[in-house]
Amino acid sequence: MSLTVEARFDRASERAGSRDASSATRSLGTRVYLPACAITAAAAALIAIGWSTRWGGADFTGTLTSLRVVVIGPATLVILSLLLIAERLWPAQRRPIFARGYRHDVLYTILNATLTLPFVAALSLSFAEVVRHRLHWLTFPRVGWLPHGLAIAVIFVAMDGCNWAAHLANHRVQALWRFHELHHSQEDMSVLTVFRTHPFVHIVYLVALVPGVVLIANGGLSTTLLVAYAGEVALAHSNLRLSFGPLGRILVSPNYHRIHHRLEGRQDVNLGFALTIWDQLFKTAVMPTRDTVAIATGLPGRPLRVEHGAPRPHHLAVFVAQLVAPFRPLDDLDDVSNRGADARTFSP
Repeated sequence: MSLTVEARFDRASERAGSRDASSATRSLGTRVYLPACAITAAAAALIAIGWSTRWGGADFTGTLTSLRVVVIGPATLVILSLLLIAERLWPAQRRPIFARGYRHDVLYTILNATLTLPFVAALSLSFAEVVRHRLHWLTFPRVGWLPHGLAIAVIFVAMDGCNWAAHLANHRVQALWRFHELHHSQEDMSVLTVFRTHPFVHIVYLVALVPGVVLIANGGLSTTLLVAYAGEVALAHSNLRLSFGPLGRILVSPNYHRIHHRLEGRQDVNLGFALTIWDQLFKTAVMPTRDTVAIATGLPGRPLRVEHGAPRPHHLAVFVAQLVAPFRPLDDLDDVSNRGADARTFSP
């Protein structure tokens, strides 16, 4: 009899414990968005692996320096400066030189130059270490008959395809979209909008490293080529009234990419970073027309707090709110969306 009672008591205790755990999870879920927390936890675990292996023998300082050369190096700064000047001469939309959207993107430019780059360097080295040593069957040995230049071309095209796939995932997977929607919140597009990204959005783009890791024995992308790639991505975000004519069937132009940021209509189109071939292959390409050159950009209903949502921009407060937003529960963002829709009329 006592054994039966004890067994029933144990089962009851287990059910009570299960209910308590479930209740605690639900309670936590009302305070934070758990999938976003899981993504950050995965990033922390990945960096911990890299740290414990000393980045697989790679030079962290050298990698960070190379990233800085690509993102904020002299050549990149010259490209950005020329594009900023060109935006004043041939704008898709005329904006004040110190439009609030431009000012806000400066904050993200500073964030990228100071904190995001070391974070991305740690993520990249850790991911490469895991692929090389935990998934070593993915890497190709040196292939004598494969020309060095062809290997680099394959890496470049495949890398852009991986960026396209990651970009599509950002639009189709809600947990990823919570980080990516910040990039789409810009209503004053400019070349600096390329920097308007949440630091944790770079986790999904680690997949773009795979082609380089797989074919590293056969060649690697030079810093010059990476600077050119970064410059093309920046150009695509610029407020330029510019198409590439027949080349627009291959390369992403500002007029082409602006459709991706449009306020009305699907935004999971024109996902290419530098090449349009992936959009055309997977039927997500929308070619620009005269009517799409100056279309409005931003997030419908403003589900994210933006610098245009009140009579004053409140840049620092909005900046912090945008970085925290992916971790807020969805119900909270519905309230922000309702307030944002009402506040849209206040923006100049």
